[in-house]
Amino acid sequence: MRKILLGVVGFLVVLVVAVVAAPFLFKDKLRALADKQIAQRVRAQVQYDPANIDVSVLHSFPDLTLDIKNLRVIGLDSFSRDTLAFLPNLRVGLDVMTVIKGQEIKINSVELERPDLSLRRLKSGLANWDVVVSDSAAAAKGQDTAQVNLAIKGWKLTDAHLRYEDLTLPFRMEARGVNHSGSGDFASNVFDMKSQTTAADLDMSYNNVAYVTDKQLDADVTMNMDLNKNLYTFKDNKIKLNEFPFSFAGAIGLPNATDITYDITFKALETDFKTLLSLVPGVFTEKFKNIETSGKVAFDGYYKGTQNALHMPGYGVNLVVSNGQFKYPDLPQAARNINLKMQVDNPSGYTNNVKVNIPQFHLDLGPNPVDGNIAIDGLEPMNVNGRVKANVNLAEALKVYPVKDLTMRGQFFVDGTAKGVYSKTQMPVVNAAIRLTNGFVKSAKFPAPIENINLNGTVVNTTGKVNDTQINLPQFKMVLEGEPLEGRLSAHNIDKPVFDTNVRGTVDLTKITKIFPLEGMTVTGRVAGDIAAKGNMADVEAGRYQNVVASGTVRANNVTYKSKDLPQGVKISSGTATFNNNQIAVQSLNGTAGSSDFAASGTVSNYLGYLFTPGQSLKGNLTVNSRNFNVNEWMVDEVSAKPTVKGAAAPAKADGVLQIPKYFDLVLNSHVDNVTYDNLKLTNANGTVTVRDQTAVLKNMNFNTLGASFGTTGSYSSKNLAHPKFDFGLNIKDLNFQKAFAAFNTIKTLVPLASQVEGVFGTNFSVSGEMGPDMMPNLATLSGKGLFDIVRAAVNQSEVMTKIASLTTLPELKTILVVDKKIQANIVNGNLVVQPFDLTVGDVKMTLGGSNSLTGALAYVTALNVPTGKLGNALNSKLTQLTGVKDIQGTDRVTLGLNIGGTVKAPSVKLTSGSVKDQGKAIVTNVVKTKLTDALLGLATKKKAAQDSTRASTDAAEQTAEEKARIVQEKARLEAQARLKNQIGQGLNGLFGKPKPKPKPADPEPADTTKK
Repeated sequence: MRKILLGVVGFLVVLVVAVVAAPFLFKDKLRALADKQIAQRVRAQVQYDPANIDVSVLHSFPDLTLDIKNLRVIGLDSFSRDTLAFLPNLRVGLDVMTVIKGQEIKINSVELERPDLSLRRLKSGLANWDVVVSDSAAAAKGQDTAQVNLAIKGWKLTDAHLRYEDLTLPFRMEARGVNHSGSGDFASNVFDMKSQTTAADLDMSYNNVAYVTDKQLDADVTMNMDLNKNLYTFKDNKIKLNEFPFSFAGAIGLPNATDITYDITFKALETDFKTLLSLVPGVFTEKFKNIETSGKVAFDGYYKGTQNALHMPGYGVNLVVSNGQFKYPDLPQAARNINLKMQVDNPSGYTNNVKVNIPQFHLDLGPNPVDGNIAIDGLEPMNVNGRVKANVNLAEALKVYPVKDLTMRGQFFVDGTAKGVYSKTQMPVVNAAIRLTNGFVKSAKFPAPIENINLNGTVVNTTGKVNDTQINLPQFKMVLEGEPLEGRLSAHNIDKPVFDTNVRGTVDLTKITKIFPLEGMTVTGRVAGDIAAKGNMADVEAGRYQNVVASGTVRANNVTYKSKDLPQGVKISSGTATFNNNQIAVQSLNGTAGSSDFAASGTVSNYLGYLFTPGQSLKGNLTVNSRNFNVNEWMVDEVSAKPTVKGAAAPAKADGVLQIPKYFDLVLNSHVDNVTYDNLKLTNANGTVTVRDQTAVLKNMNFNTLGASFGTTGSYSSKNLAHPKFDFGLNIKDLNFQKAFAAFNTIKTLVPLASQVEGVFGTNFSVSGEMGPDMMPNLATLSGKGLFDIVRAAVNQSEVMTKIASLTTLPELKTILVVDKKIQANIVNGNLVVQPFDLTVGDVKMTLGGSNSLTGALAYVTALNVPTGKLGNALNSKLTQLTGVKDIQGTDRVTLGLNIGGTVKAPSVKLTSGSVKDQGKAIVTNVVKTKLTDALLGLATKKKAAQDSTRASTDAAEQTAEEKARIVQEKARLEAQARLKNQIGQGLNGLFGKPKPKPKPADPEPADTTKK
């Protein structure tokens, strides 16, 4: 016993020592290893705080646990704005001996708590999870690939949020509350991988159609993993969606780099109708366990074939429901005689070849029968033959199937048949009628009911030609809290519809949207109107509005609209407009857009083309006035085009770029008392803005700011939102140097000397370039030229002038006063090039010119023509060397050439030339010409590089497009071949084959209640 106690105590001592020592011994080593592996092996931005890395031995003893908190992985290039993974708590179990010995470190386990994972594949095939550099690629770069070994035996996810989106299919899946654990010896080549998964909420959709919504998942799966053959075989497994259990058999293989092979069958594990019922939306609630059910289900299918760029596996599903019934215990009536047969078959795998056959569907909602059948062959074109018929008392239906807090009454009737081919040029022969009589709807979310709903309509096509389809809704009426709304519609010639419609009444948008919520949008207010329209869409598209009869009046009061794309919100306090064929006359429109107010009047034309014909622009000529307008809150992200404003408060500074609407062709005669743009306050802004083709053209736009007056004419284009372009002519008067330097980053960078100048200037300058992501000019793209008109300027305590004064022993140059001087300048390739200009300081004549770069580097030259007697002996000696004149004092004046380099805060001044001739102008002019030539050559080189890059991108895109077109063409050929083969097989079967026996139903066939 003593030995045992000593052993236990010794073990505890060792454990305590390990717990205390582990963080000190291994943290820095493992942190450095993690940094190195991430840098070499991960093609993504990996963000984490080194302080959030810890090492312990308690969690996965005897392994070491590397614990990393709040790690985020963000993609690159196309995914640079996507978070691939956010891991609040990542634990990695490491083999302790490999860490101690410094060998290849083995990772034995991985645990993730509350991870948020978002996996995306674009239409191009690019996937955001393709971020790990392969061993072969790393080895080719000379990197060590033997430092880490994935010998994982177990892994675990707790409370995960998973999203998967594949735009090539297109398929989308999202799961919340996911708990997953798995085990398997990945150090072996053949082993069984076991996993258990639950999800509190699972959604799946294909091609924007939701097939699984708000379902619970419980999956227990064992797969045999043969890593030598890349073959993965299902063994014991059971998967439950809500209460519906099913299982898989078969295998998935990866025989090469491009193919995935499937040979899978699946089937239901139970035949009770209640299990299938649990998948019906709204049925699976806390009351589900008490539902009384009967009936049987048969469900099975297959997924077999090869998946690659040209092929997809074939698939099929069979579902039979026999004599199903369910009844809620607290409702008086049951749904009975639920009978369904469905076969989906597509052995070729090509989506266009799918066949769906539902020869029988019937159910009785209490005493109300619903019948239907449909057969679909192919998708484009689609051969369809089906019928649906129902005559349901809505009040009786709610006695069968509960909808919480909803009351309905009225008789709903529908009877429709469709037979023939549906495509872009064909329609099935259709005969459908729909009718609702004395309808009544009331919801707890908004207790005011919609009453007296009466509508009847027909859709008829007797020939199968698209343009022979007739839609007729001769009556539509409803009353909402005493306010009637009624209308009618008739239309035919679907390709270019001929229409005749009228709607009149008052709509309370607040009430309507509470009854029928709009996802992601909030709408309130009241709209009253009486609108009629009659004509032909061909005339609308051609602009022949004289052939369209349209008239009416609309009045809006306190209408508000807010959405995810418009978080600022727009409110129309009051507005009145009248309609005719050609235009809308806006008599008065008052409201707010975000925090900005507006009042507008004028005309809007081509509204019919804008509403009904894609690509046509809304035209208009409006007068718009505002007391206060905040431009900052209308910025959008330069890539996603989503608003950068998140909250209700208007931002103090610009964040994002301004987006010009695409299909607007408007002339706005505007006057705004106060404008907020970035951190500037503009007053008395007025002028004309023409909005067309995603470009705003400013004409005679004038405003005041910083105590100066500004005038501009030019344009701003957001066609390429990531690189919005501008081209402005600026006319500025009486602007203070110090205010300009403090307010404009452009001045700070391009004219850094302005920080040391006191005074007032004006300018007449033309400038073009790109706006950056903060709606400020991207200085590297700027080009322009113009004139700076210095009214009055004093240069005091300038480092540049102080050094010139010191070098030349001319103290009067420390302070310069400039009055009424015009200076010509160019902006080329992001550099400011100042043309030579003259100054006189006492009896010193000065010529200055040169350039400065975006990095703040000065490259100026100045020539000083000074009396020789004012120069010191040391400088006279230097000038004797430079000029070759021995008796420099015998000359009257001398010209000094100086180079100014460095930066504004740390300038350098050097004497480079001397002459007894007055040639300062020539010296500076020659140097400035060289600077300008160099800048222009740099700009030409940059443009050529951009053109070459664009050409290369275009060539690559064309090659990709050609390859995609080839694949599409080949898929179409194989698809048609598979369809023809199937048709020949069916024909031979009919000639020589015996008819196949029908599958036995799960239960004896129920009585055919559809004949009752």
